[in-house]
Amino acid sequence: MGAPMARRLLKAGHHICVFNRSPEKAHPLADEGVVVAPDAAPAAEGAEIIFIMVPDTPDVENVVGKIEPSLTRGQLILDMSTIAPEAERRIAEKLAALGVDYLDAPVSGGESGAIEGTLTIMVGGSEAAFNRAHPLLEVLGKRITYMGSSGAGQTTKLANQIAVALTLEAAAEALLFAVRGGLDPAKVLEAIGAGAAASWQLSNLGPKIIAQDYRPGFFVKLIRKDLRLVTEAANQNGIALPGLQMMTSMFNATAALGHDLDGTQALADALVKLAALK
Repeated sequence: MGAPMARRLLKAGHHICVFNRSPEKAHPLADEGVVVAPDAAPAAEGAEIIFIMVPDTPDVENVVGKIEPSLTRGQLILDMSTIAPEAERRIAEKLAALGVDYLDAPVSGGESGAIEGTLTIMVGGSEAAFNRAHPLLEVLGKRITYMGSSGAGQTTKLANQIAVALTLEAAAEALLFAVRGGLDPAKVLEAIGAGAAASWQLSNLGPKIIAQDYRPGFFVKLIRKDLRLVTEAANQNGIALPGLQMMTSMFNATAALGHDLDGTQALADALVKLAALK
């Protein structure tokens, strides 16, 4: 996600300095004119705006800890990872004391959305900081929504992941049911894809499910992480979410069947195997 986002900012005329914990992943960007820093702190030093895009809550906390000594008043940080809302509130409060603005701005839309600049971006933090960041967010996304105070962007993203997971399950079950009923799944996809059953999951991942193409756009391991974050937040708020519990089990089964580094559509393979159990 980070590399195509950096490319879009570069093509928009911005000076970009990046750091990646796996240096080899940043090498192609260097060939395109991006400055590659040896660590997080020098990448952030002197930057007007800093983007963070890493997998999980401890990763964001680690990055913030590394760059904090080099931060100066007036800088703006956008965390575009998907992490715990409560952690974002803590980080925002800590950085505010340094005069640094902090937005949680998680995204939805996968690698293709990052490449095409069509990401959905959900933002929490001060409205003034959001307005400052908005021109850059327009380079990266198509739908950009200010959700409220710190943590609101992450809460919105976790709500998104509930809907994503359950909708993917519905698409996989519908296609399995159609195949077992003797139908051509491609024709079923065409027939139901423009009606009340239409969804992003059905139209974008349905063809991959049919082709048994499990190459990742969004890793199973990452949706499992996101559903863990949802579970933690739901427990904190005393909310029972039975669909969430089912999808956590389904994606855990998908991982157990060897698909943790495949795309989320590999759920369909787990569903086929589970359906065969007597």
